[in-house]
Amino acid sequence: MQLYSLTVQQALDLLRRKEVSALELCESILDRIVAVDNSTKAFLTVTPEEACDQARAADAARAQGLDGALLGIPIALKDNICRLGLPTTCGSRILESFIPPYDATVVALLRRAGAVLLGKTNLDEFAMGSSTENSAFFSTRNPWNLDRVPGGSSGGSAAAVCADEALAALGSDTGGSVRQPAAFCGVVGLKPTYGRVSRYGVAAFASSLDQIGPITKDVTDAALLLNALSEHDPHDSTSIESPKLDLAQVLRPEVDGIRIGVPQEYFGAGAQPQVVAAVQEAIETLVDMGALVDTVSLPHTEYALPAYYLLAPAEASANLARYDGIRYGVRADNTADIWSTYCESRQQGLGSEVKRRIMLGTYALSAGYYDAYYLKAQRARTLIKQDFDHAFERFDVLLSPTAPTVAFGLGEKSQDPLQMYLSDVFTIPQSLAGICAISIPCGFDHALPIGLQISGPALGEATVLRVAYAYEQATSWHLQKPPLDKEN
Repeated sequence: MQLYSLTVQQALDLLRRKEVSALELCESILDRIVAVDNSTKAFLTVTPEEACDQARAADAARAQGLDGALLGIPIALKDNICRLGLPTTCGSRILESFIPPYDATVVALLRRAGAVLLGKTNLDEFAMGSSTENSAFFSTRNPWNLDRVPGGSSGGSAAAVCADEALAALGSDTGGSVRQPAAFCGVVGLKPTYGRVSRYGVAAFASSLDQIGPITKDVTDAALLLNALSEHDPHDSTSIESPKLDLAQVLRPEVDGIRIGVPQEYFGAGAQPQVVAAVQEAIETLVDMGALVDTVSLPHTEYALPAYYLLAPAEASANLARYDGIRYGVRADNTADIWSTYCESRQQGLGSEVKRRIMLGTYALSAGYYDAYYLKAQRARTLIKQDFDHAFERFDVLLSPTAPTVAFGLGEKSQDPLQMYLSDVFTIPQSLAGICAISIPCGFDHALPIGLQISGPALGEATVLRVAYAYEQATSWHLQKPPLDKEN
């Protein structure tokens, strides 16, 4: 087995037994990036010298008898997460030259755990998209089929993990941007409970929805990363005090007595028959393992998509007002006055999808329309959350497809925003409710992965991870690898 193909847990075991060094592991990953990233285009920035220096430091620490939860593990960061001294572009021309003077809290926590930071991955501009085609720099490609999208907006992180260009990566999930690309790339993507992981130092898209989550090769690795990232942060006013629990210790290969609800609204029109069949087969697998399964209704699900595309753009219109060409980022030249500087800088620096959402959000918040649109969407959000609250009175977790289809073709939906938005129809409700959810592989259609979504109540990650792990141990979907080596 090549070192770059290891999971985080496997690598930690070898490092602790001193059968491999952190530098050897890091160099294997860097060689892999050189070999395949011209095809996948997962990374915007790679820092080989810094990564090797961190790996040497990890080896030195281990030689002194020290250890860390992720000591020597190579990890990639989505490029909307600030890292001291390294460009943070958010996939946008307007921040092309922005270099943060500080680390995001999640980066500080990874450093404290001993992780080796490889660089920054590509994303839809300001995390607005479902395909990573909205990046201002280039489109990332799905390692399973280079003519397909990897999902979005954390497509670079998902593609990097899928292609063995990182042992794990961080993404951000506002309406499904960790889970949907994980499903399209056949890896594991976990959206924690809102507030469980600090957002300090993460470029804001929609502040009441954004959440950082890990993208990994298996469920154990997702638990290990969430352990390292779950910490109350006084810098983030939405950060919550979550119970201190070693999530890797709750993973067991059995689900006897676990109550699983199957929302009927997630299996209707729009979902590919092959996706539905794979998810239903996964449910049958869990039934055979002893889970108790029944259907449930989440009656306000149909309002989730329109509510999200009012609320998220409204928050984006406020959050992105800071990118005005004055304090940092692109500034237009030869403008007549400050107002034309604002307008020209934003016109030149922001892409079409970002402009579309800013205009949608500004309209929804404008006088005369606030009550008709924004306020009504907030009320719908409350009803959606209540649906989940009622469902979790009966069930421990809910099972559904992660996305209604497998990965679609590059350019297939780029001219049809509504069809693109529908890619997140099964992941948006959980974001609106602020609950946790994970996507794990559960099958293939025409050699493209299918994702199974397991949703749990707020702070219910332990149960979600337990069910995900049990299913993973009973199947082999997570062990499948894309045919990249044959194509390079």
